[in-house]
Amino acid sequence: MALTLISALGAETYTRLIEIWGSAVTATHHFLAPEHYAYFEDSLPGYFPNLELTGAHVDGHLVGYSATTPSSLGMLFVHADSRGQGVGRALLGEALDRYPDLKLEVNEQNPDARKFHERHGFAITHRNDVDGFGFPYPILHMARRP
Repeated sequence: MALTLISALGAETYTRLIEIWGSAVTATHHFLAPEHYAYFEDSLPGYFPNLELTGAHVDGHLVGYSATTPSSLGMLFVHADSRGQGVGRALLGEALDRYPDLKLEVNEQNPDARKFHERHGFAITHRNDVDGFGFPYPILHMARRP
């Protein structure tokens, strides 16, 4: 497996990024109501231009991505077919190399994501009962342990 990270993904990748998001969310977000899935899917293209996008390519095929700002990891998604192969670890490592003090949020109902980030030095700093859109999905805020 040849894993390559490519930064500054452009608009030509957005369709594939949404496919990756959909695959990852279907595999991990069993709690997400269909209408909220559709809402987020429709909203994604509006977020991408405002984030630093890094793509993970395996054997030349885009299979995952991260979306960051200097202070936060806004998205990290890996296609369901590529989970458990080090793609998420590589994306997170690259983001932390650029921004060591990144903070992030995970859905409380996605324990795999919480455990993944805890294995990489993150700890829960606080919790909200709803997500940033007011939907009924508790959010765990995480930061690197000192």
